[in-house]
Amino acid sequence: MARTIASDTVVDRPGLLEFIRPRHNAVFCTERANGSPQLSPVTMGVDPDGTIMVASYPERAKVRNLRRRPCATVCVLSDNFNEAWVQVSGTATVTDLPQAVDGLVAYFRSISGEHPDWDDYRQAMVDQGKVLISLVPDRWGPISRGGFPPRLSDR
Repeated sequence: MARTIASDTVVDRPGLLEFIRPRHNAVFCTERANGSPQLSPVTMGVDPDGTIMVASYPERAKVRNLRRRPCATVCVLSDNFNEAWVQVSGTATVTDLPQAVDGLVAYFRSISGEHPDWDDYRQAMVDQGKVLISLVPDRWGPISRGGFPPRLSDR
């Protein structure tokens, strides 16, 4: 069986967005008050401007952390664990209701397309008390894929 060789592909912002738009599984990292990392598995989308969006609740640790320090990093994963991933960092904001409703619609659309009843969806977001986290990418690593180091490719 051929060995999978690790790779890193440096991309510009359009290349980053092309990679992350179809991917919706991620690990979201914020900083706790004591400086340690807070990691949360999330479902994410990307709006038309290239902002990463995550729906959450105001009580969640990531939201509390962002209100204190609005910096975040997200590791965007492929659907299969052993496939490519990328780490993206930037400034994040939390938008509360009622201002969050339009962003939550954009979040849903970026993941699932059109909803059969947008009024019902909007009301559900209000009833659940959702917030929208928006992360503007300003730094990202290469798109990476794990595996053996290249020096072992011929063994």
